[in-house]
This record gives sequence, structure tokens and C-alpha cells, in this order.
Amino acid sequence: MQAFNRFTTLWLSCSLTLLAQQGTTTTLENYLSSTKEKIYELEYEKNEASYSILRDSWIAPIELNYNYIKTNPYEDLQTNQSASVRLHQPIFQSGGIYFGVKHAEALKRFSDYSVKVAKYKAMGSILSLLMQIEQTSLKIKRQQLLVENADINLAQKKEQYLNGQLDASYLDSAIIDKNLAQQTLYDLESAKERLLSNFATMSDKDYKTLPLPEFHRLEKADFLVHNFLLQQSDAEVDMQNQNHNVTITKYLPSVSLIGGYNWTKNENPAMPIGEEERDYYDYGIAVNIPLSINSLRDIESAKVDTIKAKLQAKDKTLEVELLYDQVMQNVRNLDKKVALSKENISLRKKLLDDTKRLFNAGYKTSYDVDLLTNSLKIEELTLAIYKIELNTTLLPLYEVYEK
Repeated sequence: MQAFNRFTTLWLSCSLTLLAQQGTTTTLENYLSSTKEKIYELEYEKNEASYSILRDSWIAPIELNYNYIKTNPYEDLQTNQSASVRLHQPIFQSGGIYFGVKHAEALKRFSDYSVKVAKYKAMGSILSLLMQIEQTSLKIKRQQLLVENADINLAQKKEQYLNGQLDASYLDSAIIDKNLAQQTLYDLESAKERLLSNFATMSDKDYKTLPLPEFHRLEKADFLVHNFLLQQSDAEVDMQNQNHNVTITKYLPSVSLIGGYNWTKNENPAMPIGEEERDYYDYGIAVNIPLSINSLRDIESAKVDTIKAKLQAKDKTLEVELLYDQVMQNVRNLDKKVALSKENISLRKKLLDDTKRLFNAGYKTSYDVDLLTNSLKIEELTLAIYKIELNTTLLPLYEVYEK
């Protein structure tokens, strides 16, 4: 009893400390290993680099050329050198430059959300394992008490059998119940070992040092507004829409600024001059109007991608709403179990107090007191298990939510 009281006090103090530290926690903490965290950081850096490349892709490169050629068509060795600097820079693409930049921004948002979805899913898997480990630990403590109760029941039946108050079938049944309770305890201990092994493959951190967050119930409107699965869908719609605009502008007139500097030097001993060197520059404007047989098909394909993305976004919204409704239905069912467990605790406390008074008066045995004492502990552990199960039930919402 004293050990159980110490456990209950410790569990409650840890829970209260955690609540005080986290307050209204709305996002998952970082439960990833340092290696996995670095991988996701690199993914974000890659997205940033890809965005910069795509955003500035309209800026044309400056071409630098140099040639050095030796020939001897007439026995005398000739040397020809040339160098040039060329620029062909688009300055107007019928909106293509603007839409290209907007497409790059939308693509980066979509890519960043893709990394976030994967990261939160991984953290959710680790957190789910942590909750299962804690839940299984409580179930082991509860099962140990059930084994103790089975031992007490067996001792009672044995005493009654020896006194001729029961036949052997009752004693045999008590032995079977004791064995089943012990086997269940072994199964729970094996299950915890498997969970610890799975956790070790996903994180290099000590599970004992990782706190379990206290998830709060979310309002549906708030959940939908801050749901990054839906934000990812919106980014994809924007990305496809901007790509459609870019595709259209590919087949519209464009204007480019062109220019360059050229230098040549020829050395020919057979010629009177012997050596000739000159340089010059050129500049101007180029107008391009592309005519392609596939232009309408290309534009239509991009339009279809946009329509498809919009339909997928609607489908994703429905999927997220159904997820919320299902989770909250499960939460309401758990609320009923919690309320019932609390009622059972109150009833068992009263029954235990009454039994202790009857025991002191000589009407009940110590077996009765011990059985009811353990039953009360079992119910309190069941309530603690339900509270962890509530967090586990809410976890799928927090895997796609950030405020």
C-alpha cells in the first residue's frame, strides 16, 4: 500500500509539473534523434536552394568564350584567337517573369509543408510509442495487483476447501485464474520489451527522460485553420495555378536585351600585314513570338493539373474533417469510461472503509480488506491508463496541427 501511494504521488506530481511547464501545448515537442533532426534541416535548406534557383531562373547567364587555334594550311603556321562576352537577357515575357517567381514561392511552400508533414509524422510515431510504453507500464502495475488478488482468492479457496466449505472444483478454478493472471503479466512485460526495442530503432534518446505532453481538445474551426495538411493542399493549388500561368506565357511574345563584346587576333606570317587585331561591340533588342503546334495541348494539360489540385484539396478537407469527427467521437467514448472509472473509485473507497470497520468488528477477514484495497488501486490505475489513452486518441490531430 505504501509503495502504491508513493507511485500515485509521484505520477500526480509529474503530471502537474508537466502541465505547469507546457501550459496550453498545441504542437509536438521534438522527440527526434539529432541525426533525423539534421536530415529534416537539410531538407529545408535544399528547398531554400531550389527556390532560389527557380526564382532567379529568368536571369540569363553571361556567356564568356575564348578560342585559340593554330593551323598550317600553307606550311606557315597561323594563329587565330577570339574572345567574346554575350548577353541575351529577357526583360519582358508577357507576365512570365512575375508568374515564374510566384510559382517558385508556391513550390517552396508546398515542399516545406511536405517536409513538415514527414517530420511531424515521425515525431508522432515516437510519441505514440512513448505513450504505449507508459500505458503498458501502468498495465503491468495493474496486472501485478490482479495477480495479488488471484493469490488472495486462491488462499481463501484453499482455506475454505480444507475446512470443507467448498469442493475441489472451486479450488481448481482459483488456481486456473491465478495462472491466467500470471500469464497475462508475462505477456504485458514482453509487450513492453518489444515497445522499447521499437523505440530504440526510432530515437537515440532515453525514453525515461522524455516528458509526455498533455494534449487539449481542439475546436473544429481552429483545427481546420491551423491544419498544415490543408495548408499544403492550398500551396499545391497555388503552385499548379501559377504553373498554368507560366505555361500560357511561354507561348506569348517576349522581349530580350541582347549585346556583346568581341575581340579577334590573327597572326599569319605569309600575309603582308602579318598580324591583325580588332575588337567591337554590338547591342539591340530581340522580339520572340513562339508558334508551336503543341501550345494549346500544353496549356490544357497545365489547366487540368490545376483543376485536379483543387479537387484534391476539397477531398483533403473532407478527409481532415472526418478525422476530427472520428477522434472526437472516440474522445467522447473515453469520457464515459473515465466518468465510470471515477464512480467506481468512489464506490470502492466507501466499500473499503465499510469493510475495514467490519474487519475491526470481527465480521470480515483480512483477505476481504486486502482484496478491496487492491481493487481500489486497480481502478485508480485504470483511470490513469484512460488519461494516457485520451492523449493517444488526440495525437492524430496534433500530428497535422500547429498554431
